[in-house]
Amino acid sequence: MGRILPTVLLLIASNAFMTFAWYYHVKQKGWALVTAIVVSWLIALPEYILQVPANRLGHLEHGGPMTLPQLKIVQEAITLVVFSVFSVLVAKEKLRANDAVAFGLIFLAVVVSFWGRKG
Repeated sequence: MGRILPTVLLLIASNAFMTFAWYYHVKQKGWALVTAIVVSWLIALPEYILQVPANRLGHLEHGGPMTLPQLKIVQEAITLVVFSVFSVLVAKEKLRANDAVAFGLIFLAVVVSFWGRKG
């Protein structure tokens, strides 16, 4: 459990940057496409600076507790939490019940991925 928390915290931080890089420009009606691309790339750079160490720290081959599929599934679940917060607070868009059910199914995938995994 010692490397799971730092891995998850780095993934949360990296996903915050990536969510802004992917979606913030959508609400910026005055931005030209080129501006949106350049700003998104500048926001995405810190995402990679956080994502790479998170994956290395969390992966089995670097002393972490997770396989690559487990890292990816955890990252996707984190992405949904970060995106949900972004969608409501920044984009001012409400999540529907269908969205919550779909997100719940992905969280269930995290549980399924870790079933039977020996410490």
